Amino acid sequence: MKAIDLHTHSTCSDGTFSVEELMDYAHEKGLAAIALTDHDTVKGLERADTYVKEKYPDMEFVPGIEFSTVNEGKDVHVVGLYVNYKDQEFLDTIDSYMNSRIQRNIKMCEKLRDEAGIDISYEILTEMFPKTVITRAHFAKYMLEKGYVSSKQEVFDRFIGDDCPYYVPRENITPEMAIEAIVKNGGVPILAHPVLYHMSDAKLEALVVRLMEVGLAGLEAIYSTYEAYEERQMKELAERHGLLISGGSDFHGDNKPKIDLGVGMGKLFVPENILEQIKKYS
Repeated sequence: MKAIDLHTHSTCSDGTFSVEELMDYAHEKGLAAIALTDHDTVKGLERADTYVKEKYPDMEFVPGIEFSTVNEGKDVHVVGLYVNYKDQEFLDTIDSYMNSRIQRNIKMCEKLRDEAGIDISYEILTEMFPKTVITRAHFAKYMLEKGYVSSKQEVFDRFIGDDCPYYVPRENITPEMAIEAIVKNGGVPILAHPVLYHMSDAKLEALVVRLMEVGLAGLEAIYSTYEAYEERQMKELAERHGLLISGGSDFHGDNKPKIDLGVGMGKLFVPENILEQIKKYS
C-alpha cells in the first residue's frame, strides 16, 4: 500500500517549496496522493491541481487549507480537505479571516518593537516575504537573520510562542467558525494535530464533542511528531466518536528541517486507504 500526505505547506504560506516543487517532490517520493493545506489561503490550489493533472496523472491532488483559530486563548488549527477553491463565498470568508491575521501580526510587531527593542514591522515582513501569508515562522526567520536570536526555536521559546510575552492571539476566529465555513463549502473539516494542544484527555475529548456539533468530521490521528501511544490514543478517540482519521507530515521544507514529506521524522506512514473514507464523506 502506498503512502499519502494530507498536511503540507508551500511558499504560499510558510513552506519553502513552491507549489510545483512540492508536487514534484511528492511524486518523487511515490505518494499516491498529496493535499496542499497552506495557512488561511487557497492561493496555490488551482496551480497545484492543474500541474498534477497535466504532469502526474498517477497521483491524486487533494485541495485543502489549514485555518488558524483560537480556542480559550490558544491556537487550534482546522484542516479542510477537498475544499472548493473557486467558491466565492468561501474566498470572501478567507479574506475576512486574513484581515484578522494581519491585525494580529501588526500588534505582535508593535509589542516586539516597543517592549523588546526589536526593529520589526509588518511592512518590513511583507517586503522581505512578498506574496505570502505572514506567519510566526516568518517572524522567526527574520529575527534569526537579523541576529536577535541564535535559532528559530528561540523565537518561539522566548518571544512569540503561545505563552510568551510578545505573543498576540488572533481575535474572533474560533474553530467552530472555520468548521462551519468548510462544511458550507462542501469540504471535510479535520482537527489538526490535536496532541500538540497539550490538553488533558478529558478537555480534548470535550473539545472534540463540542466541535462535532458544528460538523467536525475527523481527527489528524497520524502525524510526524506523535509517539506510537499518542497515535493510538487519537485513533481510539476518533473511533469512539465515529470520526474519520486523517494524517500528514505538516511538511514545511527548510522551515521544519527535521520533517520530510510523506515520512515525517522517519516513521510516519499515512496509508492511502484512509483517503477512501474521506472521499466518501466529501
